[in-house]
Amino acid sequence: MVPYVNMFSIVKLKSGRIYVIDTKTNSKAPSLHKVVEPEDIVQKTGLVYPHTSHCLASGDLLVSCLGDKDGNAAGSGFLLLDSEFNVKGRWEKPGHGPLFGYDFWYQPRHKTMISSSWGAPSAFTKGFNLQHVSDGLYGRHLHVYSWPGGELKQTLDLGSTGLLPLEIRFLHDPSKDTGFVGCALTSNMVRFFQTQDGSWNHEIAISVKPLKVQNWILPEMPGLITDFLISLDDRFLYFVNWLHGDVRQYNIEDPKNPVLTGQVWVGGLIQKGSPIVAEGEDGKTWQFDVPEIQGNRLRGGPQMIQLSLDGKRLYVTNSLFSTWDRQFYPDLVEKGSHMLQIDVDTKKGDGRSLAHEMRYPGGDCTSDIWI
Repeated sequence: MVPYVNMFSIVKLKSGRIYVIDTKTNSKAPSLHKVVEPEDIVQKTGLVYPHTSHCLASGDLLVSCLGDKDGNAAGSGFLLLDSEFNVKGRWEKPGHGPLFGYDFWYQPRHKTMISSSWGAPSAFTKGFNLQHVSDGLYGRHLHVYSWPGGELKQTLDLGSTGLLPLEIRFLHDPSKDTGFVGCALTSNMVRFFQTQDGSWNHEIAISVKPLKVQNWILPEMPGLITDFLISLDDRFLYFVNWLHGDVRQYNIEDPKNPVLTGQVWVGGLIQKGSPIVAEGEDGKTWQFDVPEIQGNRLRGGPQMIQLSLDGKRLYVTNSLFSTWDRQFYPDLVEKGSHMLQIDVDTKKGDGRSLAHEMRYPGGDCTSDIWI
């Protein structure tokens, strides 16, 4: 048995490969331990487009997959690998696959796993097309499974205000039966929770209003919440608006009433110098001030985030998905992406707790792709 503490996996969405990296032999020079090939996965499960992986208490590895070999979302489901990273099969019971696949999180004390939905690979791999939303090729549902049984118990329809629910997180406290999911296209942070009868419900906890804009493909621009996280002490929730360009911090000590406590702009389509401008209700146009970091203009928008264990450093990258990068931020393809470190003050709570002392980790590296 290979202890997970000495391994991590890299899941490649488009190639379908899963790379297992050995960090025990030499932690300063990780080496490739094994590659799980897509042909083996397809043959045994029919699954393609792996995305999220979680280690289970059983020693197995659970991976969400977004479709079948033809790019149909109807073929999405969950891949189960054993402790030696061999394909065991599908985790969910036969006929209990989600409508669309993407992220998932589980809370064992409540015997529940909940997964989210992006869209059909045949649609999102070609770039974003608003018509595909109307055609039903993107998701708006949460799928509630029994844990660890794999039985689909309930499907929550988030409706027109919950389009493209991507990243999903339970609170870290294992006794809590509540969590959040970021709905990208409608830019709402939705809270889900268990009711007294044991079923699950949801409500909008935070809403990012679209901005009226000029010189863009649409008259209004959504924030596009692509990633979020919850601090280990469950005090703060952080999320990003990939198109608007801001990173936000909310106090969620009362999960029903999040309070904005920090906000900083680190890119986006409406920063000064961009041809795209936002228009206020009075008709006046404006753009966001985005600081240069070590003399470099920030490209793209904040996309993936990770918080240090002590909650004091927030790491931010700016690349979403190559075809979407090319569509919305062509500079990322031409010049490369970057990773930022944002210093966090968790004590102020006065709207200024995300510090403007940002840097490229590693100093001089300003154009390499870090992830």
